[in-house]
Amino acid sequence: MPPLAEILENLHVVALPLATRFRGVDHREAALFEGPEGWAEFSPFLEYEPAEARTWLAAAIDFAYEPQPTTHRTSIGVNATVPAVDAERVPTILARYGSCRTAKVKVAERGQSLADDVARVAAVRAAMGPEGRLRIDANMGWNVDEAERALHALSEFDLEYAEQPCASVEELAELRSRLKKWDIPIAADESVRKAEDPLRVARAGAADLIIVKAQPLGGVRRALDIVEQAGLPAVVSSAIDTSIGLSQGAHLAASLPGLAHDCGLGTAALLTADVTADPLLPRGGEIDVRRVVPDEELLDEHKVSPERRAWWESRITACYQAARTYKI
Repeated sequence: MPPLAEILENLHVVALPLATRFRGVDHREAALFEGPEGWAEFSPFLEYEPAEARTWLAAAIDFAYEPQPTTHRTSIGVNATVPAVDAERVPTILARYGSCRTAKVKVAERGQSLADDVARVAAVRAAMGPEGRLRIDANMGWNVDEAERALHALSEFDLEYAEQPCASVEELAELRSRLKKWDIPIAADESVRKAEDPLRVARAGAADLIIVKAQPLGGVRRALDIVEQAGLPAVVSSAIDTSIGLSQGAHLAASLPGLAHDCGLGTAALLTADVTADPLLPRGGEIDVRRVVPDEELLDEHKVSPERRAWWESRITACYQAARTYKI
């Protein structure tokens, strides 16, 4: 690991406005720093403690300081991401993504009903037409009975898969067993990136594919190792990153030997500003695989207050110490 002082010396912390409120926030904060290989991003969600966020820092350090694995493609097909908005807002959100052929729709939002989910998914299907690919993401929001009922109600919209409908591996396995006749594949996200054992979901036969993210899993190499050991198809996704973070996700997707699904790496479209004048926005349903260099003017324009910078410096220090005592 590089010296902590070197990371902090090169640190820039920004807050970028979101086009739509997401996870209860309207700005996305991220810490950026440069190493010998280029720029990297550290942006675990604000509520994550060092024990969880340390892998995000390890990933950033790896991307900034180490050469990355060989890539197999120069662009990545990406999906549009539709937050848990009212159905009438769906066309406006999809318009931000251009000609993406796939959409991921957030469902099971706290305080909303199944009727809200059905209306939102129906609006996405109507906007994309019968040829569009449509997947849903419940973020662990249902128990098994709720998930079964909801997925039966949503099955008429020809779902590509349902992402993390339930919280536990055991629930996912039970739900997958119940859905055999409905041909709705189950994808595991939190059961991979937030798990002490990211391979347990594969061993339990609880998912048809896995969602992998470079930052939470400790970097491109570790994510590739998890995919190989899991033996399941993988979809690479992001956590509403800046274009610098998305660049790392794109390198992960490009490094996978096989990639059968569009990836959740088009989320720069959910931001109304970025740290570069040439962001990794979807074009023709794809993003490029390339390193991103931020613009000094944009770093300065979106920098956080001195108090927020101090908070991030303290957080990085805690994660750095946690990462030194934990083998990623």
